Amino acid sequence: MNPKTIKYASRLSSLSAALLLMMSCGGTAIVSTPVENIDNVPLKTAELTQAEKENWGHLDLITDTIPGMSVDKAYNEIIGNKKGETVVVAVLDSGVDLDHEDLDGVIWTNTDEKPGNGVDDDNNGYVDDVHGYNFLGESYNEQLEYTRILKLKLADASTRALAQAKLDEEKQESLQNKSRYEQILQAVREADKAVAQHLGKEDYTEEDVYNIETEEQTLQQHKAVLLQMYNFKDSIPEVIEELENGIAYFSERLDYHFNLDFDGRTAVGDDPYDITDTDYGNGNPMPRDEDETHGTHVAGIIAAERNNGQGANGVAQNVKIMAIRAVPNGDEYDKDIALGIRYAVDNGAKIINASFGKSFSPNAEWVYDAIKYAAEKDVLIVHAAGNDGLDLDKPENPNFPNDQKGTAPEIADNVITVGALESKYGADMVATFSNYGKVNVDVFAPGGKIYSTLPGNEYDFMGGTSMAAPAVSGVAALVWSYYPKLSASEVKQIIMQSGLTTKSPVLVAGDQSKATSFDGISRSGKMVNAYNALIMADKVAKGKIKL
Repeated sequence: MNPKTIKYASRLSSLSAALLLMMSCGGTAIVSTPVENIDNVPLKTAELTQAEKENWGHLDLITDTIPGMSVDKAYNEIIGNKKGETVVVAVLDSGVDLDHEDLDGVIWTNTDEKPGNGVDDDNNGYVDDVHGYNFLGESYNEQLEYTRILKLKLADASTRALAQAKLDEEKQESLQNKSRYEQILQAVREADKAVAQHLGKEDYTEEDVYNIETEEQTLQQHKAVLLQMYNFKDSIPEVIEELENGIAYFSERLDYHFNLDFDGRTAVGDDPYDITDTDYGNGNPMPRDEDETHGTHVAGIIAAERNNGQGANGVAQNVKIMAIRAVPNGDEYDKDIALGIRYAVDNGAKIINASFGKSFSPNAEWVYDAIKYAAEKDVLIVHAAGNDGLDLDKPENPNFPNDQKGTAPEIADNVITVGALESKYGADMVATFSNYGKVNVDVFAPGGKIYSTLPGNEYDFMGGTSMAAPAVSGVAALVWSYYPKLSASEVKQIIMQSGLTTKSPVLVAGDQSKATSFDGISRSGKMVNAYNALIMADKVAKGKIKL
């Protein structure tokens, strides 16, 4: 689940469906909202306003008929002017834009380190780690893990056979999709040129195209192509840009992810399969590529400066973001993740957001040991469930890193795995891309089309369980800020137990044949709710209830 895959998968999903079709042709007294109230909520039929689109994850189900986390309600009715303690949240991800106008005030600083002097001033093993650390050096593009397994023969014959099957399947799919996009792009460009010539202007509207009357069959076909594209974008230039992005995405998959001859690690200079080789990377966790946006987007969901007149509000105030660059455009290395977790723990993070994942993990034990280490130090890890629309409880659908092997008992009680919700309450509120599982997924949270920060003082929507995980990290930080004596396990259980549920059936993977009960697709059966979490945290902290 590399960053660029998430970015383009979410942005191209609706258009892809059309293309494939074309090719075939405070003072409250309650702890939780009663489920009967939720199930009687009228379905929202009106289109979301722009303000609602940009903030839906913070809205309230009962008041707004949108399955948000009641963040605004929590600030208005519970937090108010209360002062909380600062919580450090590590964003273990791609690079984070430390200079972003909506993040520069919430970036963690290692005050014991002197910037830019090339010396490990605080003797923590990392040079110039002023705002975090960069385990990727100057590299960005990478292979997928199963490609590396085949190239380096990292696993047994059975695992290599699974890796080969996966590579063959996805490589062929990318080849086909690239070819389809190229064909559609050619058709759209030809139609665009012909219609512009017919209308006598390049800047035409959907209405202009609709009103074309002609007996010429070729022009009729061009008109039909463009009208279909208007179902998904407001203008043909936007359609062309989207198609070009798709072609670039599938080309990258072929050039890097599936390419047995590519080696992105050369620029780093370490042995990624030697956990004792730790003298690598540098202290600059900023993005290295213009498409390296994922970490910045995640950081903004957690902690973009609230109510400062800029583009987005993070879930939590009183947060400092520790940036740890460890996730490339491809699959992350187990070594980087294990060392990244340990770095975060050793340098004061209370929460680690892990919005990444993969289906093969040759050195999973390194990560399991790091998770256990975090548990010993009372650090919470929030992990994205993944974007393949799969049941993670099935043995053929592993998603690493995880906190249990298959459906066996958890190795520690400090990891919370998050599936994604869409903004439309009802049968379709589980995002079609979201993985699920009664054992391996803990909760669901807003993850579809989330508005947040991008590098260069930009903002945009992105979707994925990668966006749902930081929403939960933000709620965890909010709880810990006001109830700092709670343990990581208690914060996890509060988030799981205080959420909202529903008796209404939902679809998973967007499949009509997979209608199921909402409480059957995660361990808690709940939607995360910040308002309820704070109420429950208060009662746990005061000893009024036990978890």
